[in-house]
Amino acid sequence: MKKALFLIGIMMVVSCKKDDSRSCTTCSSPETAAFEICRESNGNASVNGQDTGTDYDVYISGLEDAGATCGGVSR
Repeated sequence: MKKALFLIGIMMVVSCKKDDSRSCTTCSSPETAAFEICRESNGNASVNGQDTGTDYDVYISGLEDAGATCGGVSR
């Protein structure tokens, strides 16, 4: 009985898919109007719903290095 419960538990863990949530922040710079950057479930940044193909953290870092302020934090 314990072995069966163990196997059922393993199957449940393996069958759970990755969370498909996304999170977004707003960025702005002196040269642009405010715009939204989102972290997609694959870890990439998207702008206006278009996947940039670039890791979110790398994309945000590049924007901030260029003078943008994202999420209320500027570097």
